[in-house]
Amino acid sequence: MSDDNNLVPPLDYPEIVRRMRARTPARIFVARGAAYSTGMQLELRQARASAVDAVWNEFDLNRDFPVEFVREWKLFEVSTQAETKSQFLLRPDLGRRLSASGEDLVLKRCVKAPNIQFVIGDGLSGAALAEQVPALLPLLIDRARANAWSVGTTFVVRHCRVGVMNQVGDLLSPRVTVLLIGERPGLATSASLSAYMAYKPRSGQTDADRNLVSNIQVHGVSVESAADRIIGLASHMMTIERSGTSLKEGALHFPKNS
Repeated sequence: MSDDNNLVPPLDYPEIVRRMRARTPARIFVARGAAYSTGMQLELRQARASAVDAVWNEFDLNRDFPVEFVREWKLFEVSTQAETKSQFLLRPDLGRRLSASGEDLVLKRCVKAPNIQFVIGDGLSGAALAEQVPALLPLLIDRARANAWSVGTTFVVRHCRVGVMNQVGDLLSPRVTVLLIGERPGLATSASLSAYMAYKPRSGQTDADRNLVSNIQVHGVSVESAADRIIGLASHMMTIERSGTSLKEGALHFPKNS
């Protein structure tokens, strides 16, 4: 049987289908045939190129963040023991420890034992930092201060892996650490941010001791919703004095994402 009737341009789909497509970056209800259309082939190539660029491009604090934003929050940058992007990708263990100079700078410039410590890490997408952090960080700090929490000195970590949270805990002894880090890019987005969280992180902790708010991006979790969820989780961590698998976000109530 011929499948020609299925070769329908997306714009000719019923209204319900167009509305569904508008709500997600996922490629659903694409035109069917023996192969993707030329337009879809080009779109997939562009998406893959954006994902590769997001992984390989080096994040630059003064280039990728607005000057006023860096100045207002007194941001500074340190690096992990991974000296190059290639080394960072091939040796994840090096991305979990600050360099000697980075450790010294953190000890010199950061306040100790805050209620909440925010850290910004490039991870696998510096583009995610540039797009999400300037809007998200002020919301987080404002909400933290509204709870009368002491807020640590925020800094940026280049070539960063999630495990660096343990060393931050060893050095600064915060009650809660929040790491805003670029997620692994996909074909739907190359600029999605994650917020990893831990109560009193320290050497030896694993992902089982952490909580996560992921998919912070324009087509996912909004920065407003992310800020509410992160601060809500942090408050619960401080109350029960633990984090990780024993803390279920589903038991908490947050404003519905718009």
